Amino acid sequence: MSNRLPQPYDDIPGTTIFDAHMAREGYHLNQFAMSLMKAPNRERFRADERTYLDTWPMSEDQKQAVLARDYNRMMALGGNVYFLAKIFSTDGLSFQHAAATMTGMTQEEYRDMMLNGGRSPEGNLYKKEGE
Repeated sequence: MSNRLPQPYDDIPGTTIFDAHMAREGYHLNQFAMSLMKAPNRERFRADERTYLDTWPMSEDQKQAVLARDYNRMMALGGNVYFLAKIFSTDGLSFQHAAATMTGMTQEEYRDMMLNGGRSPEGNLYKKEGE
């Protein structure tokens, strides 16, 4: 990434904060994702993903993350999960399914975790506490 200044929230484990810097980094990635709201764009993307991605001035890392459907990587590269939802919706997947893949769980495991109060905070240390 660019010359971003450290932020107090950089030390939150397992969390990507979508701030102004990330919005700038992911602008074209998020615009691409929003383009999928229109049926003709979804059809073009489904027909030839790489060619459609190449019409957007995204970084190669961003394009590769989209092709791999690596949502955690997309978020690390500036993607906003609410915009990225257009990609998994285009693939016919639910938000629950995508969230499960981001946590490394099955969809059923993720559902059960959320129905039982979410993730346990136990063991979630700030990065500096784990050193």
